[in-house]
Amino acid sequence: MKTNAKSKLEECILSHLTPEGDLLDLEEMNISPEHLRLLCQAGESLQGVKQLYLSNNGLGDAEIETLSKSRCLPNLEKLFLNHNKIGDAGAKMLAKSRLASNMTCLMLEANHIGPEGAKAFATSPHLKNLEILFLDSNPIEAEGAEVLAKSVNLPALTALHLDSAKIGDQGVKAIAATQTLSGLKKLYLCSNKISDDGAIALAQSPNLKNLNCLSIWRNEIRDDGGKAIAESPHLPNLERLYMSFNLIDKPVRKMIRSSDLASRLKTLIMD
Repeated sequence: MKTNAKSKLEECILSHLTPEGDLLDLEEMNISPEHLRLLCQAGESLQGVKQLYLSNNGLGDAEIETLSKSRCLPNLEKLFLNHNKIGDAGAKMLAKSRLASNMTCLMLEANHIGPEGAKAFATSPHLKNLEILFLDSNPIEAEGAEVLAKSVNLPALTALHLDSAKIGDQGVKAIAATQTLSGLKKLYLCSNKISDDGAIALAQSPNLKNLNCLSIWRNEIRDDGGKAIAESPHLPNLERLYMSFNLIDKPVRKMIRSSDLASRLKTLIMD
């Protein structure tokens, strides 16, 4: 690497590397395509990086294409790309990338990823180690939830974040019917216009018995859905339930608070 390029690498990239060399924090750094090219040419300097923060940088699909071709991050485990401008094309490139092979956490909240991007993750052969997937505030819709729920390529997934993902009852029913994501422990479904139908599907699902955290804030769940959750025999491991800002009447909320389920919970948030 030429002296000038090496100087830029140290100034723009390596100066944000922790002394241990395992975390590179480039969040809100106005990362340009040139910076990403420097990162991808860093060679052995970034071999020890396990966590990479690139949030809030306005990164689009072109920048993700550059990143996905990098060979200098062989031990990357956690990638934070939230609040960027990544679309389906970028999601597809990430799903195909060697970067994904050791990844346990992929944060993509608040991008522009739709059903096709969700499908790319669901069908990727490189995400066998992925434990946590954040797709909040991406319009993956019911179609995206359905392909994720049927995926056989996410065997390690324990936490699925789909707040504000426009999945509706149809997407929630697909997740409730999953035969492949039975290892889920945390499920986040806030602000998805879920009605009683979706809540009842969750309550009646034997496939989500390992959940210890369920978040269904800001939906359209009424009394029947609230009762179904409270009386479900399929949530034996649930410890945290977040269900404020729904349409459940006060008498039913009182019933939920006095239910056997509530007595087992460590946290119950309900207005």
